[in-house]
Amino acid sequence: MADTIFGKIARGEAEADRIYEDDRAVAFRDLHPQAPTHVLVIPRKPIPRLSDASEDDESLLGHLLLVANKVAKHEGLSDYRIIVNSGEGAGQTVFHLHLHVLGGRSMRWPPG
Repeated sequence: MADTIFGKIARGEAEADRIYEDDRAVAFRDLHPQAPTHVLVIPRKPIPRLSDASEDDESLLGHLLLVANKVAKHEGLSDYRIIVNSGEGAGQTVFHLHLHVLGGRSMRWPPG
């Protein structure tokens, strides 16, 4: 896997407006927010996209959702959307698995 800006953020080699971190995940504000609250949650482990995750990543994937929930609560969101894009055709531009936590405005359906 090629190194990405998210890998550098996870290792502390690049700046980000971090709002949460633990030994398995980091959460930080998106530089190009699509909602009043737009936070990215990434694993420290470099997984390019969701379809590259393995059975061994089951606990980590659940942990990322729990971190997303903590982030939403921290940001004062009672309603929010979590998005995972897997692959270029789905809109993924950085190939390091990440969850988008969006809130602070009404969301439309279908999303895109």
